[in-house]
Formats: sequence, structure tokens, C-alpha cells
Amino acid sequence: MKTFRPFSSIKVTGCFILAMTANGAAGETLKQMETAMGMPVPELSAWLSDYREALPRADKYKPDEKLFGAGVYRSPFDDSTLREINGWVKENTDGMIEQILDEIPPDAVMYLVNALAFDAEWQEICHDYQVREGEFTCEDGRVQKADMMYSRENAWLENEHAKGFLKYYVDGKYAFAALLPEEGMALQDYLSTLNGAKLRGILDNPKRAQVDAAIPKYESEYSIEMSEVLQSMGMTDAFDIGAADFSGLGHSEAGNLYISRVLHKTYIAVDEKGTKAGAATAVEIRDECTAIEEPVVMTVYLDRPFLYMIIDCEQNVPVFIRTV
Repeated sequence: MKTFRPFSSIKVTGCFILAMTANGAAGETLKQMETAMGMPVPELSAWLSDYREALPRADKYKPDEKLFGAGVYRSPFDDSTLREINGWVKENTDGMIEQILDEIPPDAVMYLVNALAFDAEWQEICHDYQVREGEFTCEDGRVQKADMMYSRENAWLENEHAKGFLKYYVDGKYAFAALLPEEGMALQDYLSTLNGAKLRGILDNPKRAQVDAAIPKYESEYSIEMSEVLQSMGMTDAFDIGAADFSGLGHSEAGNLYISRVLHKTYIAVDEKGTKAGAATAVEIRDECTAIEEPVVMTVYLDRPFLYMIIDCEQNVPVFIRTV
């Protein structure tokens, strides 16, 4: 993780970087951020720091998260710093995300940047004969050709509206988890039935069963500016020029500090060998000078929109969560 500042005084992706930002918040701004993140900041920070140290590692996969082992850098906010921030993100995502910022606004005074890279082989790599052309039905009913990877897995996931499976990476410390909504149920409608507790309940209770699985080979990039999402979760003061309280981060002679943008980008590629994924998040701070049963063979073909995660199998915590 890296914190960039212009010349001024100063006293992991997603939740990680927001937790770091919240460590500089106070008053109602802090209360709102804690509500949005689900626990007090000291507790969350300690948990995230411990989790970073406990992440499984092995020669065949490389989870790399820059979290709270943060460096602080003073730099003039010009094109050279724009290149430096984007270069740091590219390096720390193994080139999967080439840039997080398109510009540095004149009134930006600080960036908190986090990056994550994941590169892992399947426990059992798919052979050529296991990859065949198939069809994927999109949400709007369109059918398109897709290379499908067929395999037999042994961990079945389900709840009342979805079925799925786990496909393990080398050493079984991480897994690809997929959930396919029931026929006739839109993916968005299924997502609306989930919360953290329900998702954890699914991941904590895989059943031992043979699963004939099919996963489409795919490569996906995604980006979002998260301000509206976070404000809809009740984190409003942090984005308000007059109400924000980030006194713990520093000060500016030009006025109050507030969050202007939260930029998030992800990349993922799933193929016969395994999965490569990267993510980066940047919080832009401005000042106010502007404004087990008998084996039963199940079948789960991911041939229509589905939810997937890469999970840490020791803690059953998603490292990535996305939809196709």
C-alpha cells in the first residue's frame, strides 16, 4: 500500500484501503464509515493486519497484498507523480492493471492506494480433451459461443436459490467458488437475497459430492467509481466538503479534507491452468478549495450468468468476488 501526498504536512483494495482511510477519520465521519464497514475501525484494522500476515502462500500461487505495511511519500502532484502512482499499481498487480488514475486534479492533496495480485494453478490442470466449445446464455437471452472447461469436482455448494461448487487451487488453500442461480431467476435478483452471513453460511458448509462442472474460459476487466455506492451505504459525510472530518490524516491551508473519488479496478483471467487476478483501489482526497452423504453426481454447468469468488479456504473469506 502506498500513500502519496503533495508537499504539505501529514500527521487493503476495497475494504482494506477504506479501513486505512477511516483511521484518519473522526466524529460523525468515522461513525458512518464504521457503520458502512460493519465494525469499529480499531477492530477492523487489527483483523485486516492479522489476516494479511496469515494469508496462505506457496510456490505454485502468489497472493500478494499490500496492506498496512504502508509507506508514506511526499511528491509534487504533477505528471511525474501520476506516472509513479500508475507505475506502482502496474508493478504490484503484475501488469494486470496498467493504471488506476487518468489524471491528478489540481486540488487533490492525497492518494491512498492499495493493490492485490493473485496467480494460482488449479489443483488439477485441465487437459485439452476437457476443453470443448459450448454455449453461454446471457441475461438478455442472447446465446454466444464459449470454450468450456469440463471437470469433476468434489465439493458441492447450495442454498435455496442456487447451486455451485468449489474448484481448488494447488495445496487446497485457495479455491474458485461458483454459485449458479436457479433456472428462471435473474442473477441480480439472486444477489439481492444474499448478505454477508448467508454467503458465509454457504462457504462454511460445502457438501462432499461428485460434481460434474463446466467453467467458461474468460478474461474480464472492470472499473467503477465507488462514491455513489458508498454514500448509499450511509457514508455521506466523508464526501461532503463541509462535513468531512479527516483531521487524523492531516490538514490543508486551503480548507477541509474530504474524499472526492474512490476508484476501483479489477482484472481476472480463468483458463485451463488456473487463475490470474489483480485489483487496485485508490482513495482520492481533496481539500475544499473546489469543491458428507453417499456420493451423488451433481451437475453445474456455468453456461449462464453466475456469481464467483476466489476464497481463502482457511478463513473462508473471499479475496475476489465478481459476476459473469
